[in-house]
Amino acid sequence: MDRTKADQIGMLATVMNCIYVADMFRHTGLKTRVYTPFSCGSFTQLFDKTDAVECLEQGYVTFFAGGTGHPYFSTDTATALRAIEIGADAILLAKAIDGVYDSDPKINPNAVKYDRISLQEVLDQKLGVIDLTATIMCLENKMPLILLGLNEDNSIVNTINGKFNGTIVTVE
Repeated sequence: MDRTKADQIGMLATVMNCIYVADMFRHTGLKTRVYTPFSCGSFTQLFDKTDAVECLEQGYVTFFAGGTGHPYFSTDTATALRAIEIGADAILLAKAIDGVYDSDPKINPNAVKYDRISLQEVLDQKLGVIDLTATIMCLENKMPLILLGLNEDNSIVNTINGKFNGTIVTVE
């Protein structure tokens, strides 16, 4: 499979995931909106910065799915781009790992987890928290990251409620 086809499949997978999570949120009573960079029928809306910011101001949980809509740009880069565009305070990254480590904890049982680390240190140590393009975009635009473990029970809710167990990636 060529790179473009793989990127398209990845973009569509993020759309399906966002639609699913948005539906779960709606069932709990939250207002949601899913934006994509391409048309996806009535399940999503075409991304428009002004509309997205208005929805956020009205209390909507807002999802940005489908990456940038272009091959060769990762979802990390799309996330950084959208966060910067809408003036987000930070990027919440729910990953399969519960934070940033000095090495891969699956390979190195002695890997050390950081509670706090700067984007510059992530870059200097080549820790690969997010891809290089996204890291530089976040660094240049002073966009901090909050990395939490997706496999931990209620990790997103706990993080929002201040019971954080991951890593804060600062812009200092």
